[in-house]
Amino acid sequence: MADPTSVRKPGRLGSALVLLILLGSCATLVVLAAWRLGAWLVVSDPLKPARAIVVLNGSMPFRAMEAAKIYGQGWAPEVWVTRNAHPTETGALARLGIKVLEEDFYSVEVLERMGVPPQAIRVLAEPARNTEEEERVIAKELQSVGGERIIIVTSKPHTRRAKAVWHVLVGDTPEAIVRGSTDEPYDASHWWRSTDDAMAVGHEFFGLLNVWSGFPARARR
Repeated sequence: MADPTSVRKPGRLGSALVLLILLGSCATLVVLAAWRLGAWLVVSDPLKPARAIVVLNGSMPFRAMEAAKIYGQGWAPEVWVTRNAHPTETGALARLGIKVLEEDFYSVEVLERMGVPPQAIRVLAEPARNTEEEERVIAKELQSVGGERIIIVTSKPHTRRAKAVWHVLVGDTPEAIVRGSTDEPYDASHWWRSTDDAMAVGHEFFGLLNVWSGFPARARR
């Protein structure tokens, strides 16, 4: 006769079922996290008066368009445009004798076309290769001219990383208000449906890991 106080061990079928439930739960959590990732990457800080509005490199003309809108609302007296350090492709074209107009040229054109006066636009002199270098340049310029706040304009999926980079490099003072370009196509709720959105989300996720790890990966020189 079996001892009624003994505990019956689960058989192989029971163990497999428990394992399947655990794996299914983990997979569900991963899917839910991935589904929300596109929206989580987007930061939109409330606007406040600032020393300047800064257009980061990339996604031209949308970032410059957003900066022009914010300027038109009177939040800052100037718009700064960062300069891109010559990428490999530009250097190769230059060696072939082909003139290449940098992105900051077009950003200035967009700003002026949207009503920002030329005297209110300044292209920052020091070039940068990535977000980390751009924000170092911005922080240095802000320290030079004085100001307690800056408005940084970038693409929506890039906003959280831009905010994180500033926090690591500068901290909370001076303050960085980060805003995403509203006219640039980006579907945060269904980012996996578009190759452009999927690439942006993947790039930003691994970029954030790089920020949180202390920038172990550097831009190619």
